Amino acid sequence: MAWFRKLIHVSSIRSSSLIKPRITSAYPLGLFTSLSHFSSESTIQTPSPKLSQYSGLEPTKPGEKPRVVVLGTGWAGCRLMKGIDTNIYDVVCVSPRNHMVFTPLLASTCVGTLEFRSVAEPIGRIQPAISRAPGSYFFLANCKTLDTDNHVVHCQTVTDGLDTPEPWNFKVAYDKLVIASGAEASTFGIRGVKEHAIFLREVYHAQEIRRKLLLNLMLSDVPGISEEEKSRLLHCVVIGGGPTGVEFSGELSDFIIRDVHQRYAHVKDYIHVTLIEANEILSSFDDRLRQYATKQLTKSGVRLVRGVVKDVQPQKIVLNDGTEVPYGLLVWSTGVGPSPFVNSLQLPKSPGGRIGVDEWLRVPSVEDVFSIGDCCGFLESTGKPILPALAQVAERQGKYLASLFNTMGKAGGGHANTAKDMDLGGPFVYKHLGSMATVGRFKALVDLRQSKEGKGLSLAGFLSWFIWRSAYLTRVVSWRNRFYVAINWATTFVFGRDISRI
Repeated sequence: MAWFRKLIHVSSIRSSSLIKPRITSAYPLGLFTSLSHFSSESTIQTPSPKLSQYSGLEPTKPGEKPRVVVLGTGWAGCRLMKGIDTNIYDVVCVSPRNHMVFTPLLASTCVGTLEFRSVAEPIGRIQPAISRAPGSYFFLANCKTLDTDNHVVHCQTVTDGLDTPEPWNFKVAYDKLVIASGAEASTFGIRGVKEHAIFLREVYHAQEIRRKLLLNLMLSDVPGISEEEKSRLLHCVVIGGGPTGVEFSGELSDFIIRDVHQRYAHVKDYIHVTLIEANEILSSFDDRLRQYATKQLTKSGVRLVRGVVKDVQPQKIVLNDGTEVPYGLLVWSTGVGPSPFVNSLQLPKSPGGRIGVDEWLRVPSVEDVFSIGDCCGFLESTGKPILPALAQVAERQGKYLASLFNTMGKAGGGHANTAKDMDLGGPFVYKHLGSMATVGRFKALVDLRQSKEGKGLSLAGFLSWFIWRSAYLTRVVSWRNRFYVAINWATTFVFGRDISRI
């Protein structure tokens, strides 16, 4: 049958010569070949090793829907995309991840209380138009620079590993741009943090913590390991006494008491948790709740140490008083600060280095640019304080801006440079709904005060734990993930946590 295969080969060559590509740029994955809005500035037919080709989404034309470009898939950006009216706008999202992370439950995934899929919501489910509408897209990429004069963002694709295509540059024209790129963990310039510590902000961080924790548990049980090395491997150190650090410490201590003591009986006396904080833990909570949290964590076996980290080395950290603390797992949770991308933008900044916005969340120095979430803060000229980097702040800003865009679009201000003199209505006003944190072993804290100095209801104990779980279960984005979370909690309660290292 060799003659038949040769005939098929010749026929396929002749057929392919008749096909005219929609775009002359050659990208190995064909990422943009299906997009009718894309143009190419190069006519080269073969890939260039230096990526001289440059494709993108052209500006919208009269009669087309205006385009909103959202940078980021955090709480703010996703709430904006969920609330925006896609009958008025096309939505283009640019982000290095294609899902939203439900961060309040992320600590639970590190020890197997919840599965990772339970806290990750795909963008296509949050805003279905991105997957279906002809003018809406999601691009797995990072924004590199902004051209606010021409209403264009310059992006570069995200690639993983050495076997994937080289990063591809492209540009996207916008009518309205929303910077919701979030923040990154603060290291305060301490040497060795990025190299040796693990943050807790993304799903892959939780996966790394889980793999490291279970690896250390199994290695410590190997014959020949010294007592000193066994104690180091099983010493889990958490830096930062905020809600994330306290919740992770509580989840970890609960995991040790309920699961490690049963399934790793040979090493149960060696594993322990240390929480290091420079000041008071949970500083934004009521004093009575802080004392309760301290008592419960100590009762669960968590050692609380007050100190400042001076240096982070591969197997130990050094405090400012010279104390050396060996560790097998180091989790860094000391708050957030501006990302390198935000620092690189030539935009006005608020105190602390965030992107400065006015009362309507606009960047006042440029047209049609807005910013929401952890990456932005009110300018000093507004007279408003910088809002905390909380999920409820970001979510509220996203909801407000979606409503603002819908109003602008209905009034004919959706396209570029058409909303300069438009009445935007009331400014954004934030009202704090309270704070919650779990401390493990069916105990939690609920502080419903609007401010640290204000008066309000504060609860602690089992009832607070029930409120904490109920509130977060209702706040999970989709019914699918609510079902996942409920089932995970039920199976964990009955059978214990999954300790498979996958």
